[in-house]
Amino acid sequence: MRMKDKVALITGAGSGLGRATALRFAAEGARVACLDAVDEAAAQTAQAIAVAGGAALALTGDVTDESACAQMVKETLARLGKLTTLVNSAGVRPARPGPRPTFAEWQRVIDINLTGTYLASRAALPALLEGGAGSITNLASIFGLVGGATGASYAASKGAIVNLTRQMALEWAPKVRVNCVCPGVIETPMTAGLRDDPAWAQAVLKRYPLGRFGQPEEIAAAILYLASDEAAFVTGVALPVDGGYTAG
Repeated sequence: MRMKDKVALITGAGSGLGRATALRFAAEGARVACLDAVDEAAAQTAQAIAVAGGAALALTGDVTDESACAQMVKETLARLGKLTTLVNSAGVRPARPGPRPTFAEWQRVIDINLTGTYLASRAALPALLEGGAGSITNLASIFGLVGGATGASYAASKGAIVNLTRQMALEWAPKVRVNCVCPGVIETPMTAGLRDDPAWAQAVLKRYPLGRFGQPEEIAAAILYLASDEAAFVTGVALPVDGGYTAG
């Protein structure tokens, strides 16, 4: 049980990578606070954990709201007793990927992906410091490391998360470790619209040496490693999990 005695708060836990991570953490012994902007989605993840014999709490909140971030930490502490682990999985893609997003489109992506990651981390920091061995794992992207056909706002937000991760790792050491995972294209609801386009999928798959897109469980496994005590000497890392995409 690699997460025994851990209490994890996972944002964006209602679907995709957040849900896969919540389920994996619970299977490894963590008690999990599942936060999502959609209350039904958070409840479904928490219920799935409970059915499998784990312990979970469903929370609803907006990571772009400072008071909501404070409240999600407060509720986690009140109902689960402590907080040792934060995973910032809440994120969005632009509705219209392209080089010239409108200001409103730009702001929405930056607010949720980047500002939300910072606000949730800042809210959780006192509780993580209290335990003396806390960890934060952020969700960035391969497009935080390289350019690509993903939209300017998305690439900017994910690149900023990579360097925010490094900065927080330096500032909050030695008591809190901060790392990020940089996934390639993963088969989640967020990417379904892209993957349903045969021409797009065929062209993009040529960039993946392993010849396929990733699965949510593969990203959850990487997050699990970084959040666990097995990674006790790992901080400030941006880990690509991308089928070899960034190796080319």
